[in-house]
Amino acid sequence: MQVTNNNWRDAHNNDAALPAFLAARVDRYYGERVQQSWGGGHIMRGRVPDANALHLSSNDYLSIARHPEILDAMCSTIRADGNGLLMSGIFLHDDECPQLQLEERFARFMGAEASVLCQSGFAANTGLIQAIANEQTPVYIDMMAHMSLWEGIRSAGAKPISYMHNDAEHLEQRIQRYGPGIVIVDSVYSTNGSVCPLQAFAQVCEKHDCVFVVDESHSLGTHGPHGAGLVAELGLGDRVHFRTASLAKAFAGRAGIISCSRRFQEYFKFEALPAIFSSTLLPHETAGLAATLDVIERDDWRRARLASNALYVRSRLTALGYNLNGSETQIVALEAGPEAQTIVLRDALEAHGIFASVFCAPATAQNRSLMRMSINAMLSEAQLERIVNVCEAIRDEVQLSNWPSTRRLLERGAGRVRTRQAPALLDLPVAA
Repeated sequence: MQVTNNNWRDAHNNDAALPAFLAARVDRYYGERVQQSWGGGHIMRGRVPDANALHLSSNDYLSIARHPEILDAMCSTIRADGNGLLMSGIFLHDDECPQLQLEERFARFMGAEASVLCQSGFAANTGLIQAIANEQTPVYIDMMAHMSLWEGIRSAGAKPISYMHNDAEHLEQRIQRYGPGIVIVDSVYSTNGSVCPLQAFAQVCEKHDCVFVVDESHSLGTHGPHGAGLVAELGLGDRVHFRTASLAKAFAGRAGIISCSRRFQEYFKFEALPAIFSSTLLPHETAGLAATLDVIERDDWRRARLASNALYVRSRLTALGYNLNGSETQIVALEAGPEAQTIVLRDALEAHGIFASVFCAPATAQNRSLMRMSINAMLSEAQLERIVNVCEAIRDEVQLSNWPSTRRLLERGAGRVRTRQAPALLDLPVAA
């Protein structure tokens, strides 16, 4: 049943037969979130985009989701192999198996000894943490790390020990208190686009004999030599024990990857519950990812154009007074704060044809909700100017000066409008 603003009450009434403990939980959602936080509306449901809308909600950073080479590989495979053999990956052992061959190729691409393909980035993260932690393991996690990593800690029965965002000194203090364990970071944080100082964290891990796990979901494909990621760019492959990534971002597919040692690869496949109790990737998904890897390794111009576009938008919005919370990447977040204020921001952007992604609790902390704009490689100069012009035009309407993030910026003494010229857009060819 599709639930709209007009029939939520009726949908809720259909739950009358639920036991009281569950009915009360559903009541809290409708009362506390829908009515109180969202004023009877819905934070995720704004306007329906029209043909002129500019979509900034897709994680297809390199603009390859419709690439003909990838689509041809997928179409020919699905015609030849259908959906293949539907079974758990633990049964795969033939050296000619396309999925196992793709694991070998991803390992070479990432500069690792081996890799494991999973059904999603969520499955990769939950499976990995469940396979390396237990009730006695301290697991140190950045307070802004992706929810799948937190869920992995929970499923392992381990205790999460959070540390301040990107603060290696605070991490070391925590390790000195609780002892060696597992350290988890995102290379690029999906909420605000900030970048982890990986070298400093690697030093702390080595000093205290900790396992180092880096989620590269938002840097694999977009950063590093031929897209191999930030760990590879910084030469940290031998100092990071595990890298994970969702292949639903720059790779525009549906899978997850873990880089690891050859010995751990075997262990993971027979110990991690998501690996044991999930089916393999479908043949056309494997073929599509193989073709995607061809494109990503070859098209360095896409990464250069993405970086140029993102730098331009960040620079211009910073000059307009927006606090981008340290973004250095293609993820540009406008943090309005309370959910009601983010609805105002959403409506203002969408009224001008700009459609971004709403992030709110539990994806963010309470009262730190935001609109996330995902910049991509194929945005034209006119489209980039449109983004900037809209953000300039709506500042008073959305009360930018009253946002908590703006006040934090002013308190740091960095709230003055900058007068330096924005960087020029990179002049690169537009190709399929």
